[in-house]
Amino acid sequence: MDRSASPLQDFYTYAAGNWLRSNPVPSDKSRWGAFNELQERTFEVLHEILERARSVSGASIPGPLRQVGDFYASAMETDRLETLQFTPLDAERAAIDRVESPVELFRVLAQLHATGTSGLFHAFAPADEKDSGHYALYLYQGGLSLPTREYYLDEKFAAIRESYRDHLARMFGLWGVPAERAKADAATVLAIETELATASRSRTELRDRIKNYNRVGTPDLAPSWPGLPLAEYLAGIGGPVPSYLVVGQPEFLSSLERMLKARPLSDWKVYLRWHLLHACALYLHDRAEAEDFDFFHRKLLGQQTPEPRWRRAALVIDQLLGEALGRIYVEEHFPPAARAKMDEMVRFISATFRDRLSRLGWMSDETRHQALAKFDRFRALIGHPDRFRDYTSVRVERGDFLGNVRRAAAFEFHRQNARIGGPVDRNEWEMTPQTVNAYYEPTQNQIVFPAGILQPPFFDPSLDDAVNYGGIGAVICHEITHGYDDQGRRSDADGNLRDWWTEKDAAEFGARAKEIVRLYEIGEVLPGLHVNGELTLGENIADFGGVSIAFEALRRDLSEHPEKRREIDGLTPEQRFFVSWAQVWRCNYTEAELRRRLVLDPHAPARYRAVTPLMNFGPFHEAFGSPGAGPSGRTELVRIW
Repeated sequence: MDRSASPLQDFYTYAAGNWLRSNPVPSDKSRWGAFNELQERTFEVLHEILERARSVSGASIPGPLRQVGDFYASAMETDRLETLQFTPLDAERAAIDRVESPVELFRVLAQLHATGTSGLFHAFAPADEKDSGHYALYLYQGGLSLPTREYYLDEKFAAIRESYRDHLARMFGLWGVPAERAKADAATVLAIETELATASRSRTELRDRIKNYNRVGTPDLAPSWPGLPLAEYLAGIGGPVPSYLVVGQPEFLSSLERMLKARPLSDWKVYLRWHLLHACALYLHDRAEAEDFDFFHRKLLGQQTPEPRWRRAALVIDQLLGEALGRIYVEEHFPPAARAKMDEMVRFISATFRDRLSRLGWMSDETRHQALAKFDRFRALIGHPDRFRDYTSVRVERGDFLGNVRRAAAFEFHRQNARIGGPVDRNEWEMTPQTVNAYYEPTQNQIVFPAGILQPPFFDPSLDDAVNYGGIGAVICHEITHGYDDQGRRSDADGNLRDWWTEKDAAEFGARAKEIVRLYEIGEVLPGLHVNGELTLGENIADFGGVSIAFEALRRDLSEHPEKRREIDGLTPEQRFFVSWAQVWRCNYTEAELRRRLVLDPHAPARYRAVTPLMNFGPFHEAFGSPGAGPSGRTELVRIW
């Protein structure tokens, strides 16, 4: 804290100013905050597990330990990677070179998608948003290498585009493409991706779950897009042929169809070669990895040096064999008492939120009845899955890093495709147990809190309740509130997209949401750059609700246990709550990373997350000596939940 700052004039500095000044972004990071500190501590634990796993071998070793140990060993064998150079790409490169028709192009695309190479569009199999009890195949716009469409189309990213073109040429050159041809191929890739970007919806438009749900019967694919061999693609990805698909952006496929007709096949082969090279660069020799880092991290994010190799290897294993690693992590580092304490806090907060719904003044009884019915079906998953994923069928070899990556990616790709049309597993997790994060899943109406986030500064059973309510308590409320934000509210009690609001209530909600959009767009983050209030609306609503509901839960707790009301370090419980909330969001960024996040991140920058909900919350002003003096002279400027 920096107590020389005024809490009412600059609460971010008051709550975390000394930390912010003392913790610049490390050279191997693009941002540094509370999340990163906890991630570093967690990864040090994972590092110890992986080093121990690498030191053992043999059939008698338990499966998960042996698999993560062998995977880690393959990642750390850099001498072998230097010997192999680009030869691990030879088979896929040859398959691309043999393509002689659009049909063959899409067959190869299916094979590339299955082993972790992206291109043209995304295919994935989540729960159907309008039939939440079953999995469906989704096709979404994709095919870009830069973060968002704006990087291709906005003038302020012109310098990045030039650097990207140079990077493409250098990567092709490393792969043995002659210099002039490499430049021409780079121009081809950039041109194709720019056309795909032009056809893509913005990040804000992609938040609209109704607009991005378009069910198309499988027999209708060919009549709708006769120039796209989607039937061959579906056959190539394996799994049951679905009776329908959900096409997120039909106009994107129409544009892709026109592009496929207009461009020679040789251009598309260049494009696929690039995406193969880009997807695999991190698993190849030093020169390829260094060139990839120079553009995608140093130039794009402002990160000056790579993270240690062991940590990069741990990240790959976390992504591809995450529950195998997580099973060991949980057994050794997640005490059952922490799960029990979280269960207790979730129950108390849930009761508070339900009561808030019951007495919300602006909502009619008709809508309230369905809102409460939805909340009655709400679930919370804490710590880790009760049943961990079985990776037994994934072949992991110590001398084959890229092969391990591909086989693990193929396992997950085919695991998801095989379930299309089948019943949804409501106990499946989308994050690994060691992840420092949490999420709300609208189709299942549940929040998920991995063990990784259940540590200081978010959660510490040894600290007083005010600190925990301001930390993990507000995050719990944040995730619960996602069920009722501008997009989550569109799902009903069964998790299906359906309009269950009265017209009057929907209008009232919309008016309050517009006020939140306005509040976040006021401040200038960087010269000429502001928060995108529409893009960040869902997270901002959740932050407003998270603070308000968690604070009410603390007040209830204090009224039931008055012995907890005491000053600590000169702060009342209410003041400690607000300081704890702000300290969770302490964070420094490189300028490049902050610019990137303003374009693509659905969360506002950390300072805005920490302060904006508080400046518009009457009890905050009362806690720090200015009762009733919120901005604009109102106790609460905006209140939704």
